Amino acid sequence: MHIHRTYRATILNHCQVDESLDRHGWSASKLWNVANYHSRQVWENTGEIPDDSDLKSELKTHNKYKGLHSQSSQRVLEELAEAFNSWYGKRKSDDRANPPGYRKKNYYDNKGCRVHEEHPRSTVTWKQKGIRHDTKNGRVRLSKGANHKEHPRAWEYILVEYETRPGVTVENLQQVRAVYDKEKGRWELHLVCKHEVETPDAPGEESAGVDLGICNFAAVAYSTEQADLYPGNRLKQDGYYFPKEIAKCDDSGGEEATRLHKKWSERRTHFLHSLAKHIVEKCIERGVGQINVGKLAGVREDENGESKNWGRHGNLDLHGWAFDRFTNILEYKAKVEGIGVVEVPERNTSKTCCVCGREDESQRVERGLYVCEEHDDAFNADVNGAENIRLNINQSNSESSASLGEDRSTGWLAQPGVYLHDLSRGFQPRAEVVDCKP
Repeated sequence: MHIHRTYRATILNHCQVDESLDRHGWSASKLWNVANYHSRQVWENTGEIPDDSDLKSELKTHNKYKGLHSQSSQRVLEELAEAFNSWYGKRKSDDRANPPGYRKKNYYDNKGCRVHEEHPRSTVTWKQKGIRHDTKNGRVRLSKGANHKEHPRAWEYILVEYETRPGVTVENLQQVRAVYDKEKGRWELHLVCKHEVETPDAPGEESAGVDLGICNFAAVAYSTEQADLYPGNRLKQDGYYFPKEIAKCDDSGGEEATRLHKKWSERRTHFLHSLAKHIVEKCIERGVGQINVGKLAGVREDENGESKNWGRHGNLDLHGWAFDRFTNILEYKAKVEGIGVVEVPERNTSKTCCVCGREDESQRVERGLYVCEEHDDAFNADVNGAENIRLNINQSNSESSASLGEDRSTGWLAQPGVYLHDLSRGFQPRAEVVDCKP
């Protein structure tokens, strides 16, 4: 099995390479701005947004494209296309959403007049064709953009000497990212390596089902008759706090707005990784060999293909959460432990009783409560959905709810464990987490 790991590295010869890295960081910002302007023009004229292949075809001869190695320029355009796609999905339900901003910082005099404009240093990504790695001496050669080569046949590379933390071996280098740390005022490298690891045996033969949603980001039901809930309170708080703070900034593409966007993204990433890690740890503890995850295809659209309206806050929550990204993270972390992850259809899982199999949409009487009139049981609605996903009720050859027996225990369906996200310790039992503002 192959896995990718990213290692942070300190640049040892920073004073020799910082100017070249600065130039490439500025070039990445300029290319972003050119592509951003082009995308906005296409949107205004056609009502559509260009994808990354359109941007690459349109801008590959542009002078700003030549400020970076071709693969590095392609990555900038891919990131912009991803940002526009995210905005396009969000604007369907939130007309306050703004398209991706320009990467620039404006400076003003004491009268409020703009004196000059400066581009920030953007992250630059080099893929394999732009990298030459000297593993013996801890050095990497990064190809310069054509605009930054002083001579046609010389100075074609930025030779960077790096140092990672003790015990890290950098091999099979796939990607190098040069990231500028504004607080430290220096560059660092993120080295993406591919490793081959032996796939371990599954922890056991038990199974789990994961239901992803709005109020509770994840509900997990185990075949061991245990269940856990993971509320998305932290994501909600960040989703309300950061947009308000960003809106206060004078320049949506300025340094402060960029800092807030970065912090917001880092906290969201930390939440998703912490959640996946905690679920996998619980699966190992309970001998789970397979996790079924609800496939969220169509979660943002109704039966007519229109964007679902979950209410003002619901829309902000739903479109701000990367469900697909979380599933990918969970799959990766589970795979390392020998646990399989399978996406299964979510159809009818929220309105079917996981105990008797009776289907009735009215049985979900309110958010969080599911009552089955057939056997007069009440339990947590999200856990009910997670258990149906575990049973994979939409498969003809799956284990049916009713086949488990009429004497099936139901107490655990009503009393799941609840875990909240602690910024320093990851997910902890609710009683141990003290809430705090961003």
